[in-house]
Amino acid sequence: MTLLSRPPSIPARYRSAIVPSYADLADTGHALVPEECAELARAAAARIDTAALAREGPGSFELLWRNEHSEAWLNTWWEARDTGFHDHGGSCVGVFVIEGHAANEALTVGGPRRINSYGPGDAFAFRADGIHRMDHDAGAVTVHVYSPPIASIGHYELVDGELRRTAGPADEGSPPSPLLHDALGPA
Repeated sequence: MTLLSRPPSIPARYRSAIVPSYADLADTGHALVPEECAELARAAAARIDTAALAREGPGSFELLWRNEHSEAWLNTWWEARDTGFHDHGGSCVGVFVIEGHAANEALTVGGPRRINSYGPGDAFAFRADGIHRMDHDAGAVTVHVYSPPIASIGHYELVDGELRRTAGPADEGSPPSPLLHDALGPA
């Protein structure tokens, strides 16, 4: 199991040298269902000292842990952030909102858009086989737990009127999907 509180590729965002441990949360011994991911996200969020977060730049994401069964990320968005429509390559996710607001929208075709908004203290889960987008308001702080760990992310956009999926690395942010977003009509 790899436990990383501050991976070398991600800049330190805590002002304090004391970073909480997540080893006991990470050690589940099994793959998780979406609801278990949401509960782990809630438990990890309880250990985060938001007063110690460096609130500068557009925001970022920090790996809290990664092992064979799950991984967790602390996401901070000091500027508004739309992930665009994406999948998690077969990993389910649970999200807990610590601060601010975030919206989750499943990709739907031929019906009304399904956008759910979440605020501080809210948790939700998303299936491993779904396509969705997250829209974070400026100031949103969330914890995301994925199971199994994400191997790749599929990004969706319209190209010449056709829906296209572009594979991307697991540890990079997803780009917005403006043409797909517009094609779906008003929210």
